[in-house]
Amino acid sequence: MSESTDRMVQNPSLDRIRFVLVEPTHPGNIGAVARAMKTMGLTRLHLVNPRCSLDAEAIARASGADDLLAAAPVHQTLPEALAGCRLVVGTSARLRHLDWPQLDPWACGERLVAEAALGEVALILGRESSGLSNDELARCQYLAHIPTAPGFSSLNLAAAAQVFAYEVFSALAARSRQPVEAAQTEPAPADALEGLHVHLAEALKDLGFTHPEQSHRLLHRLRRLFNRARPDAVEVNILRGILSAAQGRKRRGATVSDAPDGSTLGTLSPPELGSSQQ
Repeated sequence: MSESTDRMVQNPSLDRIRFVLVEPTHPGNIGAVARAMKTMGLTRLHLVNPRCSLDAEAIARASGADDLLAAAPVHQTLPEALAGCRLVVGTSARLRHLDWPQLDPWACGERLVAEAALGEVALILGRESSGLSNDELARCQYLAHIPTAPGFSSLNLAAAAQVFAYEVFSALAARSRQPVEAAQTEPAPADALEGLHVHLAEALKDLGFTHPEQSHRLLHRLRRLFNRARPDAVEVNILRGILSAAQGRKRRGATVSDAPDGSTLGTLSPPELGSSQQ
């Protein structure tokens, strides 16, 4: 390994990039993902509710990357695995009918490296059989997809991990001599944003704004809105303060239409959400 490549592998940005495997079922795949990551200088492997144990097959497939297996945190839920992340990218073997920003592997590597210079980031890889659910993808700011030959998009989990790991490595090499532009604000981490979504769902229910049959779709659209806006921690706290104030006013018996000066604001009603909207 050359001196310049060695410095690149030791770049602290790589230590801020975590690969998150959701409910993996085959120990060999977990070991192979660890190997794919380590060859590209990545060490942060996280497991969410794995359906198998890390046995001898996992260690054998890791081929010397078993230290990543030993250090990998095991989480019960996806939000736990994403705690502290300023950017979350979800992967999919197929293009989804979601109005979600999408990245190819090259752009994904560029985005992860750029954001990792400023804080923690995560790439989520889904189940071997079914990938990530739409609700899990809704926790992501971007969706990444590996283009394949028409009619056969089946990529092994470790093969997909290797593609993304290589693109991260390549992006870091390209940026190694370029100054990093500082962000104007620090986006709220994933756990803080998740707290806002939970609070928002509760507040909309308390205020009578949502109908039960529409709430899931509406909340999905609101997730997309905040993922696009990427509010910082102060903005999240302001929004939650507004929600708490609205909930308190509702509990005290005031109506939404009561303005402080006695004028009428008009009652809130849920937006029209046609069946074609996702």
